[in-house]
Amino acid sequence: MKVKLKIWRQPNARSKGKFVDYDLDDISPEMSFLEMLDALNTRLIQQGDDPVAYEHDCREGICGSCGLFINGRPHGPEREVATCQLHMRSFRDGDTIVVEPWRAKAFPVIKDLVVDRSAFEKIMDAGGFVSVDTGSAPEANTTPVKKQNAERAFDAGVCIGCGACVAACKNSSASLFVAAKISQLALLPQGKAEAQRRALNMVARMEELGFGSCTSTEACEVECPKSISLDHIARMNREYLRASFSEEKD
Repeated sequence: MKVKLKIWRQPNARSKGKFVDYDLDDISPEMSFLEMLDALNTRLIQQGDDPVAYEHDCREGICGSCGLFINGRPHGPEREVATCQLHMRSFRDGDTIVVEPWRAKAFPVIKDLVVDRSAFEKIMDAGGFVSVDTGSAPEANTTPVKKQNAERAFDAGVCIGCGACVAACKNSSASLFVAAKISQLALLPQGKAEAQRRALNMVARMEELGFGSCTSTEACEVECPKSISLDHIARMNREYLRASFSEEKD
């Protein structure tokens, strides 16, 4: 199959970027999207040109580093897949494919399709962990957890931190990401001891880093490769309000 690519090229964070057109022939429908970009880069290197910079690692939909904005959608036209799981059979012969980096103030472009997502790491540093010393691993089932809570915690815990929620949101909100991290621990006994501090610190850090506010357009849930529910944002809001009231009383 033949495709025409319009790819965002930007030499560095200080330079202005632009779309550059590339034509590719003999692309197999069974190629992944990243393999197609690999084929393009092989040709560019052979021609002595600078290859297109993009992030990738596991190529199994686990690490979240491959996030690309494809034809106006995070990760492309298919639902519940990361870019590395997208295949060229999702496009038609002769299609024009527009490829961009995430567009958000908190995710500045480093080069071409690579953005700086360290803002997510800073949010996690603010409280997305359990620091209380709980000793050695307890015997299984000594701490009962409701099945419903365990399932909801797992649903939140599958977040891969790709940033699709931010890219999909018209406000560039990171609420779904932060909510998943807060909700995951809020539902489990291990996270209870630091629940209030976690909610206050992570939400505050999100706002400091320049992410927008959530207006519940649901675009984040639709484009999330792991289909994380907006219900977790509601839980984050409850955790935050509860912590705020408790702090006022103290």
